[in-house]
Amino acid sequence: MGQVVVVTGASGGIGRASAVAFARRGDKVALLARGEAGLEGAVRDVTAAGGTALPIEVDVADYDKVEAAADQVEKELGPIDVWVNVAFSSVFAPFLEIEPSEFRRTTEVTYLGYVHGTRAALRRMKPRDHGAIVQVGSALAYRGIPLQSAYCGAKHAIQGFHDSLRCELLHDKSDVHVTMVQMPAVNTPQFSWVLSRLPKHPQPVPPIFQPEVAADAVVYAADHPQRREYWVGAPTVATLIANKFAAGLLDRYLARTGYKGQQSDQPPEKAANLWEPADEERDYGAHGVFDKRSTPRSLQTWASRHRGLVGAFAAGATAAAVSWGRNRR
Repeated sequence: MGQVVVVTGASGGIGRASAVAFARRGDKVALLARGEAGLEGAVRDVTAAGGTALPIEVDVADYDKVEAAADQVEKELGPIDVWVNVAFSSVFAPFLEIEPSEFRRTTEVTYLGYVHGTRAALRRMKPRDHGAIVQVGSALAYRGIPLQSAYCGAKHAIQGFHDSLRCELLHDKSDVHVTMVQMPAVNTPQFSWVLSRLPKHPQPVPPIFQPEVAADAVVYAADHPQRREYWVGAPTVATLIANKFAAGLLDRYLARTGYKGQQSDQPPEKAANLWEPADEERDYGAHGVFDKRSTPRSLQTWASRHRGLVGAFAAGATAAAVSWGRNRR
């Protein structure tokens, strides 16, 4: 018997890929999103992968609707074992070109959507003393970049919320766990449907990873939620370490490169999902438009999961080197 898993933002990108990854194990997956066509496509993918799909149209910015969705999941699929928060929206633009209402909406979806999902999950998991909540984060939860002030602010807020909640669960000695997965640049449809005021099509800052890399990390985190957080991809590791030790230098580097690095040579698309779903009539799937420039694997992520094996290999290599050096002497 599979687990009952809820994935928000399940109609596209990392959410879609994660739902399919859970489905491959035979899990029952509740798909929470707004776009009808995107949800229909996600149902097809989950079913084809061997899982059971329950599509629910919901805007995560509305707590009452998230609560109603959680009730529906438990009535139709059973007690929720895993809740994955992915849903977000944003605006690509310099700060002063983002209207206050747009900034507020981004915060309500991208930050409060996680708060709402987490609260709905905890209200059901805490009395049972069982469950895992996975917050899909980003390297931008630690490192803000130009043209994404609304998104970066929301991701920073999620990080602080996550830290606080984790301390409370540890204090309560609860067997409900919350973990966060910090993602690198991922080839998702967000760059085609996020509201943009840039002259060119937005792009993730290379190197770019396919959403399946992110999805595998989400599933692993759901199975091993005791760890505080996971870093996916060498660029995430490099960014977080550089931000810790050389934040000022990184400010100046991003000031020079951040504008051009986040724009491709192609003209921007017209879709925008800030207020209405972009995938209401068109299914974008899990992948964005950067397939040819994206990698389907991450050695760093594999090494992060197998730290014991990597440590043993490193120790063996060190011992061999020392032995070789002694023999030469």
